[in-house]
Order: sequence, then structure tokens, then C-alpha cells
Amino acid sequence: MGILQTAERSSHLDPSENVIYQRHVIAYKEAAKIISGTVLEVGSGEGFGITELASRAEHYIAVDKYETFISKELQANNKITFIQTEVPPLKEIEDNSVDFVVSFQVIEHIKDDERFLQEIHRVLKPGGKAIITTPNIMMSITRSPWHTREYTPEQMGEILESSFDNYELKGVFGNEKVMDYYNKNKESVRKITRFDILNMQYWLPRWMLEIPYDILNRFNRQNLQDDNEEMVNTVVYTDYSISESNNECLDHFCIATK
Repeated sequence: MGILQTAERSSHLDPSENVIYQRHVIAYKEAAKIISGTVLEVGSGEGFGITELASRAEHYIAVDKYETFISKELQANNKITFIQTEVPPLKEIEDNSVDFVVSFQVIEHIKDDERFLQEIHRVLKPGGKAIITTPNIMMSITRSPWHTREYTPEQMGEILESSFDNYELKGVFGNEKVMDYYNKNKESVRKITRFDILNMQYWLPRWMLEIPYDILNRFNRQNLQDDNEEMVNTVVYTDYSISESNNECLDHFCIATK
């Protein structure tokens, strides 16, 4: 994902990505109500978390495989440390040193998800909390080759229990406008995947599908934006909500306590 700007990394600069971008924003807005002290973001990506959350932390530590842009203004007004590394492990982060860990749309990319959660547990102080989001496979429209796996609500609970005894499993839900877009997207994708009569998306190696998936995904989002411009452009983060998990949530929203 370093050379290719994949559809996995949503940007507020592309109007066609507004619906998915706002879906990410609601998670940060919810985290902003909770966090304090030393905050570690695992998977800082395009820097949404730093912009939304750094001012609420005494020390904000951002970790990503690739460089994350941090403006001079943010650096000047907040204590921010950026560590460029692959995870797991969480290199340079000491045991019991972090009050909150935020990791949004990351665990689905991690091969060893149990170790990933073990590392998050390791760096949290006793009583510290991890806030994690990841797609609900029950609502995924097609296979993403960028994802090692996705989880049902039951599976999400099971993987959290591998490291945490205490957790809340919630979900990100969309209102009628968001679900109208979801259904239009689902139908649009169906028109593309109907040509995959051999179900190759499910058995070909992931690396073979990454580039075609990205091209088709961006093409599809652009078409949806062209055909539904007002709906796509007017979705805001408050069109999403977070409540108790079920099979119809778009993303899992998890709060695990050490």
C-alpha cells in the first residue's frame, strides 16, 4: 500500500469516498469522548486520528507502516511522536505505558491477530482501554483482497477474549440515507461480480486481486457518486451511530479494558 493509493485509505479530498470517510469519522468522534493521557494510535494512516484526537491527549503516539503526514501546526500545539514500523510487535512502546490504544480498520490486515491484541494488552496500563474497529463480515458486499480476514460479531468476541477478559462489543450503524447508499452499492457490485462465474474472488491468492479490486472499487465509487451526487455529498458522520452489536452493524466497535 506504499506505492499505490488504495481504496482502503479513504480521503476527504475525494467526494466519491465521502460515505465511507464519514463512517470512519464517527469512530474517531466517539473515541474523542473517552481518551486522555498517553494515547497510542496503531495504524495512523492518513492522519485522521492525529487531527481529531491529539489535542485530547497529553502525549499522542502514532504508529504506521508508512509515513503519516503531521502538520507543523499539530506538531507545535501537541506532543506527538510518530513511529514508522510494521506491527506486531509494537516496537519502542514499553509495557504498561499507555492509557488508551486506538486502532481503527487495522486488525483485518494483520496476519497474526492474536499477537496483535497481545501487544496492545502489553502496552496498556492496568485499567487502560483499547478502542478497535473492523468491518463486520456479515455486511461486507464482496471480498477485500487487502484483508487477511474479517469477523462476525461472534468471532470478534472470541478474538478479543484471547487477550482481554473485559470488553464491550458494539457496532457502527447507518441511518436510512446511509443504508440507501449501501444497497445501491451492493447492487452495483453485484452487476460487476456477476461475471465472476467461477467465484475467483474467493479462491484466487489475495495478491492477484489487489490491483483489479482497487481499480473496480474506485470506478464503482465514482459511478455511485455521479448517479447519486446529492446523497453521497450530504452524508455526515452523524448519519452513523454506535450501539449494541448485531449482525447488521457495518463495523464492529470494540472497547477492551486491561
